[in-house]
Amino acid sequence: MSTDRETSHDMSDSDIAVLLADATDEVEIGIAPYQAVLRGGRRRRARRWAVAAATALVLAGSSATLAVAGLPGGGDGRGAVATQPPVTGTPNVFEPANRTTLATGTENGKEWRVTVDTWQAPVDTAEAEATMHAMQAYGEYPPDVRGASDLVGKIAYFVHRDYGGESTKVMENTVPKTDRLTGTDLMSGSLPLEPGGTKDVRLVIGYVAKTAQRVNCTWTNGTATVVEKAGSETGTDVPAIRSAAGSNYNWFVCLAPKGTEYQTAEVIE
Repeated sequence: MSTDRETSHDMSDSDIAVLLADATDEVEIGIAPYQAVLRGGRRRRARRWAVAAATALVLAGSSATLAVAGLPGGGDGRGAVATQPPVTGTPNVFEPANRTTLATGTENGKEWRVTVDTWQAPVDTAEAEATMHAMQAYGEYPPDVRGASDLVGKIAYFVHRDYGGESTKVMENTVPKTDRLTGTDLMSGSLPLEPGGTKDVRLVIGYVAKTAQRVNCTWTNGTATVVEKAGSETGTDVPAIRSAAGSNYNWFVCLAPKGTEYQTAEVIE
C-alpha cells in the first residue's frame, strides 16, 4: 500500500482504523456463482446487499458484514429479542409496508415471481422490538441487527423468489431511512431462477435511484435486455423499473434468455 500520508510509530488506534478503511474501501468480495455489484462511485457509504443462501453470500461495500438468515439469539450471534412490548408506534411499522410484486413469468411450465417486502424504520427501541417480533411471523430477520436498538431508524428489505410454488428468501438488506441513490447508482444481485441451482445465473434483481429511467442488463452471449421505467399499465410479466411501497428506491428484475447468463447491469438513463 502506498500513501502520501506521513506516519509515525506513535500512531493512534483511530489513525490505524482510518488507514485500514482507506485500504479496503474499493474492495468487492464475491463468491461465485452469485454476484453483487455497486455502481455509481459511492462506495464510502457502506452499502450492504447479501444473498440469503447458506452456501453463497455476496457483499458489496467496504464495511459490509455477512448477513445470515436465522433466528435472533441463535447461532449467528444476534441478541435475543425481548418479550413483545405494547405497540406504541404507527400500525404500519409492525407489518411490511407492502409486499410488492416486481416480476412474474412462466418457464418450463412453472410460474415464477419476485417480490420485495419493505419494513418501515422504527423510531425507538420499543417499536423496534415489536417490529422484529412481527418480522419473525413472516420468517424475516434483519441483517446486521444484533439487538432491537440496531434497527432503530432503518428500513429493512427482504426479496423473495417463488418458482413453481417454492418460495425462497434470496436477498435482504437494512439501510438508514434517509438513504438515497442518485444518478446512475445501482445495487444488484444475480442468482439462478430455479431454487437449489448453482448454474444458469440468469435472474438479476436490483434497485436504483427514483430518477432512473432505463437499466441495461447484458448477458454473456453479447445480447442485452433493456428495462425501462414502468408505466401505469405495465404488467409484472414485462421487465420494468418499478416503485415499491415504503422503499427509498425503485426496483428492477431481468432474466437472461436460456443458454446465457448475467454479465453486467447498469443505469443508462
